[in-house]
Amino acid sequence: KATVSVLNWSLPLACVGRRTMSEKVVKTDVEWKAQLSDQEYRVLREAATDRPGTGGYTKVYPKAGHFACKGCGAPLYSAGSKFDSRCGWPAFDQAFADSITVKRDSSMGMERIEILCARCDGHLGHVFNGEGFTITNQRHCVNSSSITLVDEGVDLPQKTV
Repeated sequence: KATVSVLNWSLPLACVGRRTMSEKVVKTDVEWKAQLSDQEYRVLREAATDRPGTGGYTKVYPKAGHFACKGCGAPLYSAGSKFDSRCGWPAFDQAFADSITVKRDSSMGMERIEILCARCDGHLGHVFNGEGFTITNQRHCVNSSSITLVDEGVDLPQKTV
């Protein structure tokens, strides 16, 4: 597998900038603002962050279903990939294959890996490696404002980034 180094992490090249989900969702700022609440817009389109512990999905652990992008409805995470990291935001240990992309985030005086919806480029949060919470050794720290819970499950392969 081809890999690329992002912040000294070796990530599969397929995860970086690849757009393989169904048709790309492109909207104007006016269209996004009409669709999303003010907070959802700030998070998804301006890369803001929900305050810790305030999101509606922080302490929600469904037994079935999946989490989808609030902006475009793309399936992102299975309900089973969500876990309690006690970080103040919803945490997942893997995403549906090709559902997210990553990029370097040098904001706030630190280096992080930003995760975005592959279909609409909406900001989801950040991914952290090596913390040991789960067997995948990844924590996708996701803003509640960027996702929605869908009761139905989807049969898609999952992977780490």
